[in-house]
Amino acid sequence: MTSSYLFTSESVSEGHPDKVSDQISDAVVDLFLGKDPSARVAVETLTTTNKVVLAGETRCAVDISKEEMNEVARQVIKRIGYEQDGFHWEKADIDNYVHGQSAEIAQGVDAAGTKDEGAGDQGIMFGFAVDETPELMPAPIAYSHRIMKALADARHSGRQPEFEPDAKSQVTLKYENGKPVDVTSIVVSTQHRDGLSQDDVRELVKPYVKDVMPEGWMCPDEEFYVNPTGKFVIGGPDGDAGLTGRKIIVDTYGGAAPHGGGAFSGKDPTKVDRSAAYATRYLAKNIVAAGLARKCLIQVAYAIGISKPLSIFIDTFGTAQVDVERLEKVLPEMMNLSPRGIREHLQLSRPIYASSAAYGHFGRTPGPNGEFSWEKTDLVDALKSAF
Repeated sequence: MTSSYLFTSESVSEGHPDKVSDQISDAVVDLFLGKDPSARVAVETLTTTNKVVLAGETRCAVDISKEEMNEVARQVIKRIGYEQDGFHWEKADIDNYVHGQSAEIAQGVDAAGTKDEGAGDQGIMFGFAVDETPELMPAPIAYSHRIMKALADARHSGRQPEFEPDAKSQVTLKYENGKPVDVTSIVVSTQHRDGLSQDDVRELVKPYVKDVMPEGWMCPDEEFYVNPTGKFVIGGPDGDAGLTGRKIIVDTYGGAAPHGGGAFSGKDPTKVDRSAAYATRYLAKNIVAAGLARKCLIQVAYAIGISKPLSIFIDTFGTAQVDVERLEKVLPEMMNLSPRGIREHLQLSRPIYASSAAYGHFGRTPGPNGEFSWEKTDLVDALKSAF
């Protein structure tokens, strides 16, 4: 890679139609795990003009009705703030096609006799960490998320009632010798109340963006784009249909690291698309936090029904302070990377997922109820001791 380059990442708000779908799917996951920690859930959501469609497979020790799932969906929409003619938490129709889990999938995943719990699917998962920000995330996606969160907080608090739920941000940073040094352009598109001009919205948005960016990093005015298409009154699922799992790069590292292709939202933690991506982030973050490397990428691979990972790969991009081959051997000793081992180590069988479905699954602060347990750096001392 050249020593000087530009890199861009985007984020979307909780009111973006795809994120509305993700949040509904994860709220359904939490509903099931709250009743039965061993529940199996794979639920997808479609949102469009005053319509929500739920589909997928579940298994639970407690009966959960479609009406309960539908009510959870409505409460998500209400919390986000949709009370518009084209999408309203109370008026939207909800079609529910969720049914029981396939017995053929269950027999491959469940533990039985001497067989440990197997992976819920085949696939590859990646985890990443880099020392560009305090949360050890790539800077472009970190700042993009912060802009979206700042606008949402202003809307929810009532400070900025002109803002509506749907929004996007995009941040381009200049890198020198692999380190971000400046911001070259910022794009913010936000849904707004009718009657505001493009200049009005720009002046409302600008202070929040300036507060987010580091001192002296605000881009030139001519590279600060707000609602470039002009008017943005019709938004959310009324303006564009939303689907679970369409924002996997926003959910992870903003394109700064590879992605295995599997979405997270709507899946219980036996699905390695979710749990193994969390585990590899956890390990990569601890490696960087321990000072063993400034940048770390980890890949694991699984086969459906098989408990052990088929492979573990680590790339530190030449920044390692220790032997990487030895690191690949040490990590499985510190964390059991079977689906069961991951779930137990990170305590994932809890209703902790709704808060992860907007503003990224990584770079977040661990919560009091076990949210974002994969962001802890509690392996740092053990990693330092091992080397």
